[in-house]
Amino acid sequence: MRVGRRRVLGTGALAAAWVFTSRAALAAGTPGLTTHMLDVANGKPAEGVRIDFAALDGDAYRLVRTVHTNADGRNAEPLLTAETMKVGQYQLAFHIAEYFTRLGTVLPNPPFLDVAVIQFGIADARAHYHVPLLASPWTYTTYRGS
Repeated sequence: MRVGRRRVLGTGALAAAWVFTSRAALAAGTPGLTTHMLDVANGKPAEGVRIDFAALDGDAYRLVRTVHTNADGRNAEPLLTAETMKVGQYQLAFHIAEYFTRLGTVLPNPPFLDVAVIQFGIADARAHYHVPLLASPWTYTTYRGS
């Protein structure tokens, strides 16, 4: 049976759209915590960034785990899943000077920004929280993403 090029391309595009939609729906609709970092100085996802994830335990933050971003600037697995989500205070520490130094960016000593620390609260354990970081060696910003 001969399959036309248009049919093959159409099937591939449909599969790609399904995968994209499924991932987006999963992230937005599933309880959990995810993050990513975008390198706004170079206009690309920040690969290989060390992120320390901690939870407030009493008066101090306790390290839960350390992850590194992938080629898309994201952590490979959610930091919290539906099973591990809890209402509470959390912290993400992005080691941005380490990242920019590895790229060959010349930074002052000490760097203006070394570690970008974001402290945030999870008020609804049934919701999805996404905490992205947009960073350069001189500035960073965050927001509650989807």
